[in-house]
Amino acid sequence: MKKAISMAMALTVALTTAATTVPVMADDPVELTIWSPTDTAAIEAWWEEKIAEWNEANPDIQVSREAIDRSDSYAYDNKIATAVTSNDLPDIFYVDGPQVSYYAANGITVPLDDYFSEEDLSDFVDSAVAQNTYDGSLYAIGATESSVAFYYNKDYLTECGVDVADLDSRTVDNPITWSEFAEIAEKCTTDDYVGAHIIMDHGEGLPYALEPMYLSAGKDYISEDGTTSDGYVNSEEAVTTTAYLADMIAKGWANVEPITDEFLNGACATMLGGSWEIATLTENADFEWGVTYYPVNDDTKEAVSPCGDWAAAISKNCENVDAAGQFLQWLMNTENVATYAAAIAKPATRISAYDEEVMADYQEGNLALIKEQLENTAVPRPRTPSYAVFSSAYAEAMTNIFSDAASTGEVDNDYIQSELDVVSDTFTDDYETYYAE
Repeated sequence: MKKAISMAMALTVALTTAATTVPVMADDPVELTIWSPTDTAAIEAWWEEKIAEWNEANPDIQVSREAIDRSDSYAYDNKIATAVTSNDLPDIFYVDGPQVSYYAANGITVPLDDYFSEEDLSDFVDSAVAQNTYDGSLYAIGATESSVAFYYNKDYLTECGVDVADLDSRTVDNPITWSEFAEIAEKCTTDDYVGAHIIMDHGEGLPYALEPMYLSAGKDYISEDGTTSDGYVNSEEAVTTTAYLADMIAKGWANVEPITDEFLNGACATMLGGSWEIATLTENADFEWGVTYYPVNDDTKEAVSPCGDWAAAISKNCENVDAAGQFLQWLMNTENVATYAAAIAKPATRISAYDEEVMADYQEGNLALIKEQLENTAVPRPRTPSYAVFSSAYAEAMTNIFSDAASTGEVDNDYIQSELDVVSDTFTDDYETYYAE
């Protein structure tokens, strides 16, 4: 009797289920979501095209992207932070280069070593691999890089008696020195314009653009293992480097609060500027300009240049890491890297990408110089989970130091030392509180 009742109930349930639900197919596709900041129309179109291409070729792994508005510079980071707290991260999200170590150290992202072999990575510039590696594992992978170089207004320099032909002839093995930079800045400071632009912004632009000065002098901001700042950012070498920069402000050769697009608008004769400025100047400049390699310390002659850009990482909340890894392998292939880099007007991370037709402009001229720097002198910012804390403290200290130099017309080494000591203490407090073993 019980068996008959059970069979009847089973039949009833089966009929009801058949009438009210859709059967779950065994081969339902994996669905992956990507978060990345909103970008130019060209990049948004690139994403749309590439995701459609992937989805058509891979019905078992379907990808969608959410573009996060960055009208508020903190909106993207805040969204990530909220998702970390609620365990609601997307499968893949983009991170700015210096933040790769933070996300890795806090278990927010997972290693990508299984998806990018040593042979794969040998096709990426060393700086890109280093930036995205933490504690011996690869945690992110990106398509583009960046750099900073020395731009000069040829019209202004000629008027002020600077040998422009000499600057044009410099090579990666013979860049200008700090003293040559200062001499040009002094000569080219007039009633109409200043000689140099050294402040990219009063935030991350300061540690990003100025770090090679410290490295060329012999000391980075932080130790190579990312644990120590004392004796580095506040070292004798760091004070000397900072004093050199502050002296340009004190003497009026550079502005502490430069106007927007100071170089493009003819308000300065030279500029330490990002690689992206080449596209801007090519399209908009109404004067003759040139670009050469990042300046080096007079004593060491050690050539160093900035680098770093956004990269993709797989989150701890991804339920199918293998599917996400397969997608990233495809997304970062040579063709995709080349077309993305061309669309966003940035140098590519993959060496083979420069053989693609869309990257032909990097074979000669100003863009070739940027590529050469990336392949020979680029050093990523310190890989430490406390980088964001360091960056904020350093930017504040440098703004204080530059403002003091501008107001007094003098460089106070004791004040510089005290400000850099605060930076070191701030970093140390954060690292020892959260990460030291």
